[in-house]
Amino acid sequence: MSTQLYRLQQEHLIHLQRDYAALLEEHHLDSLAIYSGHANAYFADDQAPAFQTYGHFMHWVPLADVQHSWLVIRPHQRPQLYLYAPADFWHLPTRLPEEPWVDEFDIRLCSDKVTPALEGNAAIIGDVAQLPTSSLNAQLNPTALINRLDERRIIKSAYEIACLREANRIAVAGHEAAQAAFLGASGELDIQLAYLAGSRQRESAVPYQNIMGLNDHAGVLHYQHYDTTPPRQRFSLLVDAGRRFRGYCADITRTYAGPDAPALFGELVGALHGLKDELVKEVTTGTDFIALHEQMHQRLGNILVAHDLFRGSSEQAVAEGVTRAFCPHGLGHSLGLQVHDVAGLRHPDGTPAPAPSKHPALRLTRRLEQGMVVTIEPGLYFIPMLLAPLRQHSLPINWTLVDHCLPCGGIRIEDNIAVTDQGPDNLTPLTIFK
Repeated sequence: MSTQLYRLQQEHLIHLQRDYAALLEEHHLDSLAIYSGHANAYFADDQAPAFQTYGHFMHWVPLADVQHSWLVIRPHQRPQLYLYAPADFWHLPTRLPEEPWVDEFDIRLCSDKVTPALEGNAAIIGDVAQLPTSSLNAQLNPTALINRLDERRIIKSAYEIACLREANRIAVAGHEAAQAAFLGASGELDIQLAYLAGSRQRESAVPYQNIMGLNDHAGVLHYQHYDTTPPRQRFSLLVDAGRRFRGYCADITRTYAGPDAPALFGELVGALHGLKDELVKEVTTGTDFIALHEQMHQRLGNILVAHDLFRGSSEQAVAEGVTRAFCPHGLGHSLGLQVHDVAGLRHPDGTPAPAPSKHPALRLTRRLEQGMVVTIEPGLYFIPMLLAPLRQHSLPINWTLVDHCLPCGGIRIEDNIAVTDQGPDNLTPLTIFK
């Protein structure tokens, strides 16, 4: 860990201690216990899925797979970390890294699972439904407090942005390896394995299930399989894949036209890169993200018209729902310790800020503020299920060209952007293939 990153982390922890002290006093709490969480075995089995530590725990402790552990916060005191580290020959016990942040905590290594004693008016947050907390005189997951803590997380510190930048840097190496595997005519599973090797991670450590969609699979928004056999024809590849660094997530998507793709599809990939770049320029303090999402649809309409997919106006394409059929998801979301980070659908005061009825999949509905980190991910897809209703209307859609692109599935281009008063800070290295 570099000296610069440690300095930023130390400042991050100092600000957390200050902010938590103020929040505990505001909510009349003497102590707050944050549970790391733990994995639950599959039903009727002794195996468990991959685990991710609770975000508010990771906000303090940069360990993404800690289980059965507690962090206790009291105003104006060093935080106490109860780290579950049993003596075990079946598994490698949890070990603290030799890093300076460890000295900021009062750490107790616990060979048994414990629940810390809390004094006075206390609260507990985290997934504690299966723990024996009923005997404690503590509030469990108080909504008002969690909303305030979520709001604290949506604005990233300099340390957090540095971690997100590094997560992007490592993820890009994986994307470059995935692209090389595609050029080498690999199948989806081999492309996934190339990504994992290039980004130096095992599959259980990825922040979300990677998407490696060849051909029409690129039109399945959350495609969840990896075919083991390469297809006979290579029309397209969509790679949506990330990486963690100290708990913080990169979330990058790239789409490539294959050697068997029609020329139009390659042109559309280039147009979506241009659209992404145009939208990134608008990621500034005070920007209304809903309005930016609507700009995406207007500019997507321009692309459909310019490439003869729609023979009306871009305004008509938006008004008739054509652009929504070609791009059914939102423009982006908040990014941090969770891929779809907290508080994106709430106002700063904690009240709900739901997605508009025309754009129900939008995950971020706020005005952008300095310190937010968001994804910008416009898309253009050829999804038969969504296009079928449009075929029932006399719309000026060039179905010949649309059908020509159906085997390609679709396009999504996604970068991770920090909001600053000086303009957008693109955390995704621009050297990644366009």
